[in-house]
Amino acid sequence: QICLSLVKLLFYLAHSPLGSIVLLDFQPRQFVMVDGNLKVTDMDDASTEELPCKEDNDCTLDFPTKSFPLKCSAAGKCEGINEKKNLFNAYRYFFTYLLPHSAPPALQPLLSDILNATGDLRYGINETVKAFEKVLHLYKSGLYLQKRPLLLKDYISIKGFRTVEGEDYKCWPSYSHLGCLLSIHSAEEAAAICNSQSQCQSFIVTQQRTWTGRPLASFQSSWTDLIPDTNAVVYIKRSASSGERL
Repeated sequence: QICLSLVKLLFYLAHSPLGSIVLLDFQPRQFVMVDGNLKVTDMDDASTEELPCKEDNDCTLDFPTKSFPLKCSAAGKCEGINEKKNLFNAYRYFFTYLLPHSAPPALQPLLSDILNATGDLRYGINETVKAFEKVLHLYKSGLYLQKRPLLLKDYISIKGFRTVEGEDYKCWPSYSHLGCLLSIHSAEEAAAICNSQSQCQSFIVTQQRTWTGRPLASFQSSWTDLIPDTNAVVYIKRSASSGERL
């Protein structure tokens, strides 16, 4: 969410009515999330000026660990230098820390492609926005889910109940530090996640939604102490419930 919001902001800066705007003091502390959107808190160090040049050799974009040769345009400006400077700063301050860790396994190669392409400045901001929107579409639609055996049939569902909240086993990347709370596309995906975790014996699909509209599911190591909740559904492994009265 943070990275997608950032590239949309950089897309606007690259195509603003004033021309391409560069953020000269590009640091995480200069941004804040407002209603799920990243905004710049300080525009004092923004500039529309692009580096003047006479030849391509005048247009080297230098960073502490990398340098990029750019073209000198016919107008005597280093072509796209503001856009590229913003994009590489987004890569080194945001993408490298946030992109590799929180996506479903099937989407991680696509995010790695974005990471590598922006780190080498092979993508401009237009291509970066398109790549992020493709990943978002796959994520929201569930098209990233690979064909697999249907596992939900191995679970008993009980509507209108949930288990008592409490500290349970933890997983990554959980929305709760007390247990394993993940976003899912469907109960079928939740069953696959539960089957992949040795501690998991049940999961609860709630009405809570993430910013993409995906429901949250809580994965638990037991299923006892059910309490009424009209907005929840408990799914219990048949193997865990055998011999017990539901």
